[in-house]
Amino acid sequence: MNTSTNVRHKKIGILKTPLIYARKYAVIIAIQKILEGIVPTLQILATAKFLDTAIAIVDKNKNFNDIFIPLGLVMLLLVYSLMSQKLVKFIEVKLEMELREKLRVSITEKRAKLKYSHVENNCTWDLISRVSKDPEIRFKDAYNEFLSMVAMFIRIIGLLFVIFIHAWWAAIIILLISFPLFKVALKNGTDSYEADREISKYRRRFEYLGKVLTGRESAEERTLFGYSKGINEKWKEQYEIARKIEYKTVLKNVTRTRIRGIITAIISIIIIIILLKPVQMESLSIGLFISIANGVFELIQLMSWQFTYYIEELAKNKEYVVDFNEFYSLDETEGAIDKPSKENIDFDCLEFKDVSFKYPKTNNYILKNLSFVIKKGGHYSFVGVNGAGKTTITKLITGLYDNFEGQIFINGKDIREYKQSELKSFCSVVYQDFAKYFISFRDNIALGDINNIENNNMKDKVKSSMRIMGLYDVAEKLRNGIETQLGKIKENGVDLSGGQWQRIGMARAINNNAPIRILDEPTASLDPISESNIYEHFEEISKGGTTIFISHRLGSTKLASEIFVIGNGTIIEKGSHEELMKLRGIYSDMYESQRSWYL
Repeated sequence: MNTSTNVRHKKIGILKTPLIYARKYAVIIAIQKILEGIVPTLQILATAKFLDTAIAIVDKNKNFNDIFIPLGLVMLLLVYSLMSQKLVKFIEVKLEMELREKLRVSITEKRAKLKYSHVENNCTWDLISRVSKDPEIRFKDAYNEFLSMVAMFIRIIGLLFVIFIHAWWAAIIILLISFPLFKVALKNGTDSYEADREISKYRRRFEYLGKVLTGRESAEERTLFGYSKGINEKWKEQYEIARKIEYKTVLKNVTRTRIRGIITAIISIIIIIILLKPVQMESLSIGLFISIANGVFELIQLMSWQFTYYIEELAKNKEYVVDFNEFYSLDETEGAIDKPSKENIDFDCLEFKDVSFKYPKTNNYILKNLSFVIKKGGHYSFVGVNGAGKTTITKLITGLYDNFEGQIFINGKDIREYKQSELKSFCSVVYQDFAKYFISFRDNIALGDINNIENNNMKDKVKSSMRIMGLYDVAEKLRNGIETQLGKIKENGVDLSGGQWQRIGMARAINNNAPIRILDEPTASLDPISESNIYEHFEEISKGGTTIFISHRLGSTKLASEIFVIGNGTIIEKGSHEELMKLRGIYSDMYESQRSWYL
């Protein structure tokens, strides 16, 4: 049954995601980070022992050979620190690669399963854009930063323990000043991600405008119409809004950070000065004083800058995870990524019965009490002005939307009761905004019959579709014929004209064996001669099946056995071309206004 469902998604977190998708590398990094937190405390103790031993040797209170054990420990810990950093960089790369391989696939599948309404919703699309941008890097960095924070916490506890034993009051002072610093850091992180949420709306706009200003597809019109200045002003407007939001947030965060840095620097100096007294009274050795002094400076540095940085990043990453879980909780269409059914599905009739439809979160009905019947083997045409609802009808027929009022039947069965794989088998569609796949010429057409793309007879089917659409001449002029890579993402890729791309899109639809063929503005990018040639090959295009033309250009309507004129969301006229011309109504006026196009 074709229903929209709220898929149960186990909420993921910063730690859980790498452990799910790249467990081995995630565990290795976790172990390394824990050791990274323990080693600095051992280094302080080993360094203090080394310094005290060296001073004792100078004072001739100890034998020279006594220096080798503490020196060896210091060297061993130093070598480990250097080697572990190199190792963890390598493991991080492996973690990122595995996340890219598995997590991106999961996100792509989720996007493919989403209800179509989410694709057309601006707010949802902003969410999808935020989540889909380098997710493997976001989760790798979030995982590393969280573990680095844990490692630093262990390191801070160790340093505080050493300081507490010899100067308990200093440890307490450090703790007291830390809590407000952490609170400020959390506030900075949350503010930064909230700003990024707001910026994402403007970023999507100025990135699109940037493509218009610099992209290859717009080059001719930029030169011809000279609109670069106007578009550049719009780009600058959107960019400036985003920049000011970001600048304001960064300025606020930097101000907070500077203030806490000054405070912690003053406190650390006071602590070191106070510690000179126990050294003078010889209750604290010189080696331990130097180690503790270094530890205090390091601790203040860690807690006021690095640790608070990790807290800021944690706050941002938590917000990203909230977005990520929200994305995964979006409604899906059951069976959305299923391939068309391999079973031969017979088509008898399609009926709309009092169908009304308005797009989600809107109040205006695009279709209102629409009723019509399409029978097997017939050729139908829906005509009307732009925005009349013609393309909306195709979206309902193909099951992209199921939140309509009234009933839609295919072969007497409610359309909502069909599986997505069955609906895909009923229809082959060429949309006005057809897809351009930057793969080979051959594969662009072969995709129309995805179930049989590897069959031996696919090459013959592709050539048959090419012949019908007049694509032989196009392929012959290409360096590698039908194996030529299309688009400009590969070095030897070749781009085509808009009309050639549209004919490839139609050839792709012809290559499909579906009993209903829907052609939505199929000749919008074609010149009159190419358009005329397509009409001459109409019988081959239809393959004896049922054809639905969606158009506001009426050259195709003479081919239709029945024409539906759409206006105000319903059918205002219907009949054959001859019947509607005799009626002298809206269709007749539209056709007469376009008659000169087809003489």
